[in-house]
Amino acid sequence: MAGRLQGKRAFVTGAGQGIGRETALAFAAEGAEVVAASRTLEKMADLPRMHGSIAPVVLDVADRDALAAALAEAGRIDILFNCAGWVHDGTITECSDEDWQRGLDVNVTAAFRAIRAVLPQMTERGSGSIINVASVASSITGVARRAAYGASKAALIGLTKGVAREVIATGVRCNALCPGTTESPSLVERMKATGDEEAARREFISRQPMGRLGRAEEMAAAAVFLASDESAFMTGQLVIMDGGQTL
Repeated sequence: MAGRLQGKRAFVTGAGQGIGRETALAFAAEGAEVVAASRTLEKMADLPRMHGSIAPVVLDVADRDALAAALAEAGRIDILFNCAGWVHDGTITECSDEDWQRGLDVNVTAAFRAIRAVLPQMTERGSGSIINVASVASSITGVARRAAYGASKAALIGLTKGVAREVIATGVRCNALCPGTTESPSLVERMKATGDEEAARREFISRQPMGRLGRAEEMAAAAVFLASDESAFMTGQLVIMDGGQTL
């Protein structure tokens, strides 16, 4: 039986770990050819062995020229999954200008540039799915120590809706996946950085009324839905998966 993404070609950023990695695997399992991009090749070394249709590429999405070259090299792109992100952990008074700019560069500007690059080919074909990984820490809700991060993700939601409206008549769709706190290597690193990993884990878990963290595989399943024709009548929307955090 053919997968839901059979014959599609996807470009996934942030594919080295967490949601990006699981989404690259999920796309491939559904029949897509996947270009998996991350700054660290070692994190993706096993992906081609797990699915032969995954091709890893080393990419810092904040590098404008490198991003343009990677997208051009990829050729046809039916699905763009903008997942690369960076989290500033701290209050707004602890956020330097450099941290603020890095959050915008990685979380918003890279997605803007990627979308701008792939839209001409998508609109020419009259089809395409763009999925931006935002967060509930955004225009959806405020989260302590995430003001800078939330501002960047709110901007990404605005970009999503604006693009969706611009191309709505072309057959190209643009939606945003908004996870709550999700288990990932980067989250574990932030837990350890507090000096009390178990206490930090309990605090992160307490955000979700369901009483647990989200799983990257759950977010990847939502991404497959957004990438597939099952969501063909859906654009400019936010898919919130947060364990009830924002109820």
